[in-house]
Amino acid sequence: MAGATGSAVGTARRARSGVRPVVALAAGATAALMAVAGCSDSTSSSSAAGGTDTFTIGVVEQQLSNPFFLTIQNAVKDEAKKQGIKVITAESKTAGDSATQLTAIQDMINRGVKGIIIDPANATALVDVIKQARSKGILVVAVNTETDPVDAVDATFETDNLAAGKLIGQWAKAQVGSAAPKVAMLDYDLTDRTSKQRHDGFLQGFGLSEGAPEIVAEKQTEASVSGGQAAMENMLQARKDINVVYGINEPMAQGAHAAIAAQNLTNVTIVGIDGSCSGVAAVKNGEIGATVAQFPSKMGEMALDTIVQYVKDGTKPSGVINSGTVLITDKAVPGIDSKDTDWGLQNCWGSK
Repeated sequence: MAGATGSAVGTARRARSGVRPVVALAAGATAALMAVAGCSDSTSSSSAAGGTDTFTIGVVEQQLSNPFFLTIQNAVKDEAKKQGIKVITAESKTAGDSATQLTAIQDMINRGVKGIIIDPANATALVDVIKQARSKGILVVAVNTETDPVDAVDATFETDNLAAGKLIGQWAKAQVGSAAPKVAMLDYDLTDRTSKQRHDGFLQGFGLSEGAPEIVAEKQTEASVSGGQAAMENMLQARKDINVVYGINEPMAQGAHAAIAAQNLTNVTIVGIDGSCSGVAAVKNGEIGATVAQFPSKMGEMALDTIVQYVKDGTKPSGVINSGTVLITDKAVPGIDSKDTDWGLQNCWGSK
């Protein structure tokens, strides 16, 4: 749910955009490029941790109107302020907007940042400019969304979405008990890596194969409350016996609940993934049976820490590093680790 779309599902796509060459800029030109890229500065006068002189990093996020992406950026900025690190920030203007991100990275290269944290709006479009940054000794790490190829960056900090799907699938299967499962799948675009991993994980956790007869309804739609509600209403016209609903994220699961409640149907287990404060609240009030929380603040903090370490002694991270997943429910199942909604509300992200 990237994050997921609508909550945090990633928007990475395979389309490629042209990469403009990096050129040296005069002070006035740099300021102009900052305006085009939507970059802004955050500074602190204190020294960095570990005796390292203060330095500058860049954070290139997706649209900050999405609370998941905003949480990542704020975590980086808050921790950087504590350590006396200057931060330049930029965000994509719309879903999939790699052009703005590309321009921002070029500006950050020219301004001599020591590291760049990138949440790519497109998996492939930034690969060439990231290569330029790394060739100049800048550490580049991704958060939330992998690049393609994944080793285009030095390391990636993200949710293990396959593991998240497995957790929620195992819990949902336990709720069905001895009843015959009648599963509805509310998916986002399955060419999206995050969406596909969560989908596959749910099936594995539930013990289903793709196209199994227990899956009685399946639809790819906008991963939002309205998208989930419309899709669920359509499904219920054909199948009133659905007893399990998988939502790619919490908004879609909440939309499914609205459609189910409108028809006064009971004994339907609804699950989602994200860990937003609104989603955890929906678990607490019974709209959703369970969710799996991901931790955008931890992604940002881990990414910043690795840049600090690199500046301090040259140590580089590598590979894909899991930022963690936790099942949140007030209906604990023996053998499946979980936390209750009180814990979830203390550790959620977004508005409470």
